[in-house]
Amino acid sequence: MIDQLIEKIQKTNAPIVVGLDPMLSYVPDHIQQAAFEQFGETPEGAAEAIWQYNKGIVDAVYDLIPAVKPQIAMYEQFGIEGLKAFQKTVDYCHEKGLVVIGDVKRGDIGSTSAAYATGHLGKVQIGSKSYRAFDEDFATVNPYLGTDGIKPFVDVCKEDKKGIFILVKTSNPSSGEFQDRLIDGRALYEYVGEKVTEWGADCVGTSGYSSVGAVVGATYPEQGKILRKLMPKSYILVPGYGAQGGQGKDLVHFFHKDGLGAIVNSSRGIIAAYKQDKYKDQGITPENYADASRLAVKDMIADIAGALQNR
Repeated sequence: MIDQLIEKIQKTNAPIVVGLDPMLSYVPDHIQQAAFEQFGETPEGAAEAIWQYNKGIVDAVYDLIPAVKPQIAMYEQFGIEGLKAFQKTVDYCHEKGLVVIGDVKRGDIGSTSAAYATGHLGKVQIGSKSYRAFDEDFATVNPYLGTDGIKPFVDVCKEDKKGIFILVKTSNPSSGEFQDRLIDGRALYEYVGEKVTEWGADCVGTSGYSSVGAVVGATYPEQGKILRKLMPKSYILVPGYGAQGGQGKDLVHFFHKDGLGAIVNSSRGIIAAYKQDKYKDQGITPENYADASRLAVKDMIADIAGALQNR
């Protein structure tokens, strides 16, 4: 799957992923009202609203980007109806030719980890037949439980030609409470980065990159520089761009010199771009919110391209 992702990145010349993390407060009133008229102010109504919101954004940007990253918690908060909206979103993005990174951050051991991997990336056997459940192309995975938690995902990646991104150095302010702790003079995130390389050694595609990648936040560029060297064959998923403070100039060390090696996520900065003054000044209103998302994608592509050219 990593080869397909890289092919799409090269085709679009856009090493970015749009985070489909729809809070109900992001959804314009006219979409909410239409959903509530049909289903009431219920979880089903909320799920319909976020699904229609997502669909509008995907329709506006799918030709510009290689991938999307729906964060499952934003859907789970509405229960089963929210998960149905998650599934609709995954399926629709596939119809549009996009790679889907399921931001699920799963992590457990043994059969539990295997079940997570099966549900999100693999096939479940029911009698004589097998079925795919959520069927994302990649999933984010928490490494806190060690190899016992990661190996079931790697096994599914090999069997079903899927991929994972393992949390290594996350973008949130408190990530250093654990991830920066020194062990024999080195930060914990460095040890995790080395394990990512080890776990992905048997999953290297024709592109030279492994289907076992890493999550490293844009808000920590110096750590990103260290990890890029420790994980030369691992693709890096980079959250924290835009609303969390990351900029194109912060990202250059996440990439190899050929411009590959990383894919940068923006969520609020794209899906809620219509709320920003810079786009309102260009005639954006809540009714044409998706046009703002398209403009924000183009701005992000230009920002990253400019930073890579000038490094």
